[in-house]
Amino acid sequence: MTKLYLLAVPVIIGIITGMFMVFFPETENDSKLLTTTKLIKNGSPIMGESNAPITILEWGDYQCTFCYKFHQNTLDIIYEDFIKTGKVKLVFKDFPLNGPDSLLAAEAAYCANDQEKYWEYHDEIYKNWGGERTGWITRESLEKFAVSTNLDINNFNKCLDDKKYQDKVITLHEFGKEIGIDATPSFLVFNDQKIIKIRGNQPLEVFLKTFDEL
Repeated sequence: MTKLYLLAVPVIIGIITGMFMVFFPETENDSKLLTTTKLIKNGSPIMGESNAPITILEWGDYQCTFCYKFHQNTLDIIYEDFIKTGKVKLVFKDFPLNGPDSLLAAEAAYCANDQEKYWEYHDEIYKNWGGERTGWITRESLEKFAVSTNLDINNFNKCLDDKKYQDKVITLHEFGKEIGIDATPSFLVFNDQKIIKIRGNQPLEVFLKTFDEL
């Protein structure tokens, strides 16, 4: 079933019965939880043009079946028709609900980002996707992906050994839960005026309809 959650303007007040979120004009005491800047902050590098009018914020897990399907199918079309043309940009934030392996993969992607190859590594993980909780994410496999994306292996391994980005990924996960993310993939699609939440790997038509509403 298609689940679209329409949000009205800037700051979250609460979640109504778990079905939709409502934004109201900011007051002096509001938390400013979901400003555009805060939504994008600390996520992946932007895919697309930074000034694109519509942003897709994807919350994902590298082991998640439907995240994998989104990246193998729907994202390709969105990229060609909307991201490459400057209409939409994409930011990925980690929501590692499948446990320590997902957390480690997320850390590895940010280690790759230290060498300016976040998206190449991100794509390499999904290219080699092996299911949920099947043990395919290991230090050995992550190093293999690093070789495939031409990373400096010594720097990459040191980054993982030092757990450089563990706190970052945990913080992203907690922030997602704080704003009502409870499944992967989940998407917040927004412009400067409103946000629409899409839960799950919905058909391309759902995203197209969302773009039309913004």
